[in-house]
Amino acid sequence: MSDDQIVLGPTSYGKASVRLAKVTRDGARHSLRELSVDVALEGDFADCYERGDNRAMPATDTMRNIVYVTAHEHPLDSPESYGLALAERLLATGPTVRRARVRIVEHGWARLDAGGRPHDHAFIREAGDGVAIVVADGAGAEVSAGVENVLVLKTTASGWSDFHRDAFTTLPETDDRILATMLSAEWAYGPHAGLNFAGLWRDVRAQLLASFADHYSPSVQHTLFRMGRAVLERFPAVRRVRLTMPNKHHLLFNMAPFGRDNRNEIFHVTSEPFGLIEGVVERKAE
Repeated sequence: MSDDQIVLGPTSYGKASVRLAKVTRDGARHSLRELSVDVALEGDFADCYERGDNRAMPATDTMRNIVYVTAHEHPLDSPESYGLALAERLLATGPTVRRARVRIVEHGWARLDAGGRPHDHAFIREAGDGVAIVVADGAGAEVSAGVENVLVLKTTASGWSDFHRDAFTTLPETDDRILATMLSAEWAYGPHAGLNFAGLWRDVRAQLLASFADHYSPSVQHTLFRMGRAVLERFPAVRRVRLTMPNKHHLLFNMAPFGRDNRNEIFHVTSEPFGLIEGVVERKAE
C-alpha cells in the first residue's frame, strides 16, 4: 500500500484528571472548591504524528500548569466562567492550536452545621457532582453545564406495564414499583454572554429533581422527557438537555417460601445488569 493511501484523521491531545482545590479566605470564613479538569487541544499537529516533529506542540505538562495558574488568578465563581478563561489561555499555547476543549467536574462541598449555623471552615461532601464543558476556537465558545452521579429514588408513583411481550418476556407488569436512578444530565446554553452560570446551575438542577418527583411515571423514558421538557420551558437560555438515567433495580423479594406476604416492603437491590435509558430533549429548529 502506497503512502498516499494512508492519511492522518482527526486528532487531539491534552491532560486529563487534573485535580485541584482552592481555598478562598475571607477572614475566619473560608470557601472551598474542588475540581477535576480535563483539557484537550485540536489543531494542525500532523508534523508531530507523521514525522515526529514536536516543535509546534505544547507539552501536556504545560497544560496542567495552566490549569493551576488560571485557577490561582480566577475567582472560581463558577466552573463555567473558569472554563472560559482556561480555554482562552489554552488557545494561545501554540502556533498550530485551533480549538480547545475543557471539561470540569466539581466535587461539591457544603458547610457543616455548627450548632444551628453553617461552620466557617468545616465542610461535608455534597451528593453528586457538577459539570461544566467549554469548547472554544477563534470564533467563540460554546458552554454547557450539568450534573453527574445524582442518586434519586421514589418509593411509589412509578410502574412499567402494557409493554411489548414476546416468547422471551418473563417480566411481570406492575403499576407500583420503586424508581431509582443515578442521574447524569448535561444542558447546552445558547448565547452565554451575561448569564449567571452559578445561579442557573442551581436552578436547573432543582428543576430536574422536582420534575423527577412530581408525577406518576409509567416509564423511565417518560420521566426523562418530562424532566428535559420542564427545563426547556422554564429556562430560555438552555437549548438542549441530554439525560442519562440507568435504572437501579429494586426487585420485590419473594417471601412466600417463608409463609409471609411481602406487601411492597422488602426488596433485593441489584447493581448489575441494569436498564440504561438515555435521551436528548431539545428545542425544535426554526
